[in-house]
Amino acid sequence: MATTKKLKEASAKIDRSKSYPLSDGLELVKGAAFAKFDETVDVAVKLGVDPRHADQMVRGAVVLPNGLGKDVRVLVFAKGEKEKEARDAGADYVGGDDLVAKIQGGWFEFDTAIATPDMMGVVGKIGKLLGPRGLMPNPKVGTVTFDLARAIKESKSGKVEFRVEKAGIVHAPVGKVSFPAETLRQNVAALLEALQKAKPAAAKGTYMKKVSISSTMGPGVNIDLADIGAILK
Repeated sequence: MATTKKLKEASAKIDRSKSYPLSDGLELVKGAAFAKFDETVDVAVKLGVDPRHADQMVRGAVVLPNGLGKDVRVLVFAKGEKEKEARDAGADYVGGDDLVAKIQGGWFEFDTAIATPDMMGVVGKIGKLLGPRGLMPNPKVGTVTFDLARAIKESKSGKVEFRVEKAGIVHAPVGKVSFPAETLRQNVAALLEALQKAKPAAAKGTYMKKVSISSTMGPGVNIDLADIGAILK
């Protein structure tokens, strides 16, 4: 019940009928955070697309300029020389069939998975386990590549993958509430710019219909779309 009381107190600080400029909204999110841990700040964007149509699918990745404020655990499927390259580049876990067996056994102690193209036959065996968790390596977001050093560096430095859900919403983390508001604003701007670039040609009408931000436990704050438009110009 204590959490419910704290959430009510936090919600009282925010006018849900109002849309705020991004900088003000981020200050509100920071001020309304009440958990004992450093909460993640998340962005939710309602897009004017119908993901049921393949030509309106929105997905991609962006390296946030200020990172995510967390240690990203990177798993790499590779063999031979590429296995050594992955280890030298700082991958936390490197292997092939051994890692597939661990994952089939229910192990998921990693945040992102990268694979060399020649390993995708092996990775395909666990596609149904990785896919729903958003962990399946994909060439469109740069996680199926022979350039392992670059992919690992990007993942470690705050690369965020995004994909529109069935309801037309994209959810993505942009940092921690302990970040200064300006640091978060730069990360949000980078995410929104990446979403804008990923706009499908088939999308008609208003593309970004609603943007809101929240912390892990805190209430949502609606962001003024005119301010978003100014940021994207």
